[in-house]
Formats: sequence, structure tokens, C-alpha cells
Amino acid sequence: MNNFSTEKNITKGCPQGSCCGPGLWNIQYDTLLNLQCKKQMRVIAFVDDLMAMIRAESIGEVENNANIEMDKIANWARDNEIKFNEEESKVMLLARRKRKEQKKVAVYLNNKTIPQVQKLKYLGIIIDSKLTFRDHINYIAEKCTKLIFVLAKSAKINWGLGHKALKTIYVG
Repeated sequence: MNNFSTEKNITKGCPQGSCCGPGLWNIQYDTLLNLQCKKQMRVIAFVDDLMAMIRAESIGEVENNANIEMDKIANWARDNEIKFNEEESKVMLLARRKRKEQKKVAVYLNNKTIPQVQKLKYLGIIIDSKLTFRDHINYIAEKCTKLIFVLAKSAKINWGLGHKALKTIYVG
């Protein structure tokens, strides 16, 4: 006889992949997206990825405003019993011109410093602090090169995938 129970009490949440999950997530996230923030801040969300952007005249102003707004977001998360993953959170400073002031910012989430990075991946796009997209272009070129080599290995004159199958893979 098996002593394992197949039942579990669920007190909150929604199963991943359920048909009502996205709608319920949108209802919950909507309150975060409608928080009263400074006019220099924009919050963008896609599925469960959140990006907060702050515009300021100086790095000190960015740091100050970012910490005020992150505190609002942390309070919202606490009130809604949601935890943000501090390890996945990143800070990146974008600047149009070179500045003489320090380029390090200390931004906190739940009293933990969010690491500052020179590039990050958001929704599959690698964004660098200078907005050159070199890293993203190199990443895509490397992926394409690997695919071309795999297709080349699969397409030989006397053996391998036929023309029609290769075209389906290439176009598909």
C-alpha cells in the first residue's frame, strides 16, 4: 500500500499553462503598472518580465529616483504577496554622452543591491549600455552560423535531407 497522497491544498496561485493564468496575471499586474510613479519613470511589462526605466539629468538623480520607485514596487509586491527574484534583477545605466561623474549606481530591491551590468538580455534581445547592439548582432550571427553548419552537414549530394526538407527547415 502506498502512503503518498496525491492531494495538495492550494491556497493561492494559478497553475502554469492554465487557460485562466494570463488573464489572472494581467489583473494582478495591472495594479503594479498603474502605481503612481514619477513622470520620469516608465514601467513596461511583458508576461512576467518587468522593466522600469528612469530618466534624469544626473547619475545621483537617477539613483535617488530609482530607489524611491523600487521601494514602491517592493511595497506593492509585499502587499500582493509576490516575490521578485533579486538574482535575476539588473541595473543598467544608459547615457547619450560621456559624463565626468561616477557611473556606478546603487539601486536596492528588498534591501539587497541590484547588480549593475553593461549589457542585459530582455525579451531575447541583448541590450548594451551604449545601445550599439553589437553583442546582439554577434549572438544572432553565431546562432545562424551554427544552423548553417547543421544544414550543410545534413545536405550532401548523394545522401542526407532532400531539397524539399531543407527548404522547409530554412523557411519554417
